[in-house]
Amino acid sequence: MKNLNRFHLNGLKAVEAIGRLGSLPRAAEELGVSVSAVSQQLIRTEGQIGQAIFERTRAGLVPTSFGKVLLARLEEGFQQLSKAVALADGVDQTLLLSVAPTFASKWLVPRLGRLRAAHPDLKIRIDPSPGVLDLKSSDIDLAIRLGSGDWQDGTPECLLPQKMFPVCTRAFAERLRGPADIFSQPIICYENPMFSWDDWQAATGLAGPLPFDGPTFSDPWLGLEATISGQGIMLAWDLFVEDALADGRLVAPFPTRVPSSIAYWLVSPKNRKPTPQMLHFQNWIRSEIAQGNAT
Repeated sequence: MKNLNRFHLNGLKAVEAIGRLGSLPRAAEELGVSVSAVSQQLIRTEGQIGQAIFERTRAGLVPTSFGKVLLARLEEGFQQLSKAVALADGVDQTLLLSVAPTFASKWLVPRLGRLRAAHPDLKIRIDPSPGVLDLKSSDIDLAIRLGSGDWQDGTPECLLPQKMFPVCTRAFAERLRGPADIFSQPIICYENPMFSWDDWQAATGLAGPLPFDGPTFSDPWLGLEATISGQGIMLAWDLFVEDALADGRLVAPFPTRVPSSIAYWLVSPKNRKPTPQMLHFQNWIRSEIAQGNAT
C-alpha cells in the first residue's frame, strides 16, 4: 500500500463525498468544511493523480470515465474503513435494515418481540425507506423491498407474494352489483403503480378501458385514505390493506384476487460475506414466514 503515501486522505475523502453526494456544497456540509476547502482538495488530488476526476459543466461536476471507476473504488474503500473503525465501539454488532414502510409497520414491527426472544443479543436498526438504497454504496446489511425482484445490487429471496384486488368501503360496495359496475364508479389511482387493472379485468372477464376519473395521488397511502373515506374504489395488494379489511374500514366487494408480479423480497448484498447478525435475521424471518404460511 505504498502508493497511498502519494495522496492525502482528506483529499480522497473529499473526492468520494463529491462523487457520492453530487455537488461541492453537499460534500462540504457532510465534511464540515467550506466549499472552497473541498474545491481545493479536489484540485490538489487531481494534480496528484495526474488526470481529471470530474468534468466541469454548466450542470455541475460530472465524473469522467476514469472518475467513475475511481469513485466506485473509493466508496467501497471508505465503507470498509468505516466498518473497521466501528469495531472499536461495537457498532458493527448492529444489523442495519432498509425496509419497505408497509412491511415495517404491518408485518415486521409487531413481530420484533419474537425476534428479541429468539436472539436477545441481536441489535437492529430499521430504516423504513420507500426508496431503494443501493446496497453496494451504503452501510445497509439487508433490505426488504416491494417489487418484481429485479435488482442488480443484491441477491433477492421472495418472502411474501402479493395478490391484487379492488377494495372500497361497505357503503360504497352497496352500489356494485357486479364487477362491470366499476366502469361507472370513481377509481382512485396513485402514481407509478407496480401493477395495473388490466390483469384483474382479464381474470374477471371484463374488457375495455376504465374511466379513471377518480382522484390521483402521488402516494398510495393517500389513495388508501381516500378509499377509506368513501371517495371511490382502489386496486390494492394483500399486506397494504390487511388491517383495513380486518377492522371493517374496507371490504373486497368481489371474490377475485389475482396473483401480481410484485412481492416482498429479502435482498442481501452481492459479494459481501454475511455477518452472524445477518444470518440470524435471515433464518428468523424465513421461519416466521413459514409459520405464517402453515396457519
